[in-house]
Amino acid sequence: MNHILLEISNLHSRLEDPEKATRLLFTTIEQSGKFPITPGDLSIAFVDDTQIAHIHGNFMNTPTPTDVITFPADIEMASAGEIIVSVDHAQSRAGESGESFSRELSWYLVHGWLHLAGYDDRNSQDRAQMRLAENTILAILDQNHLSKSFKLKA
Repeated sequence: MNHILLEISNLHSRLEDPEKATRLLFTTIEQSGKFPITPGDLSIAFVDDTQIAHIHGNFMNTPTPTDVITFPADIEMASAGEIIVSVDHAQSRAGESGESFSRELSWYLVHGWLHLAGYDDRNSQDRAQMRLAENTILAILDQNHLSKSFKLKA
């Protein structure tokens, strides 16, 4: 990645080596040139529902599990931002929606990236633009077979 330095922390016991898949996913998004983010260090953390609920409570006063939390870039610290995703949430939601676990987790990472690119989902109009951008990126990932790269240990 030219302008982004990834820092990946796998804090989930069952997620199998997500580094390669994460790097390929974000490199593909960056190389598309369609959704640029601030250059710098991009921190990615894969956590469980308990960990994300704790973060959700501390920073957003909602101590419940959620799918993804994104913290914005900080130019002074050369930070492109931080994306925290719940592996547990992706696993349970994939079962409910009929999507694969890998595609669900990929969607969370895409969603976080788009927040860093300036997209929002607080109202229906912004949400519609976010969904269109998500679908565009997921189509690019699907063409490159990258939304099937994340795996859980048995």
